[in-house]
Amino acid sequence: MDRFAVAKELKGKDLKVLRKKLHLTQAEFAQLANVSVKTIERWETSDKPITGPIVTLVGMLNNHPHLKEELEVPNRIYDLRMWYMCKNLPCTLIDVDERNRRIRIQNYMKGCMMRAFGVNEFPTFEDYEEFLKSRCFPETRDKMKLVLKELDLPFYDPLMIIEKTQGRMAEDDFWILIER
Repeated sequence: MDRFAVAKELKGKDLKVLRKKLHLTQAEFAQLANVSVKTIERWETSDKPITGPIVTLVGMLNNHPHLKEELEVPNRIYDLRMWYMCKNLPCTLIDVDERNRRIRIQNYMKGCMMRAFGVNEFPTFEDYEEFLKSRCFPETRDKMKLVLKELDLPFYDPLMIIEKTQGRMAEDDFWILIER
């Protein structure tokens, strides 16, 4: 007996039914499945059984369609978007309106240790500022002016430091991708 209760294969028509149930285009489903659009097209039109990790993903999405919403990236509403990452995994999306001092986050990890703001689901702008500082060297660091010079920065500003270092100052696997 197998250790896991998962299907071994699926048919293209079943894949198409799920995609339509989730209200996704072939291109959107290809993004979700991390495959090419051509692969989705081929799977949906072929009579050959589909095998591999896509079978497990389809099974999970059939049983838990809310997973699609949990993985969706919300529309960008502010000028600054930051991805708090662990290695290559997106942990928290942070949208920032610096002028009006507002932020919006979307967590993609369940464990609070993997989230930018831990258990705090509704961080304030002040929490965001503290988060930025936590991803930089301390402002009181000995020989800070030398470090700033090495980074080609005129003064201590956590966001500018993160733009230069991707927030990799903390000696861990977390880092920050900034989109403007």
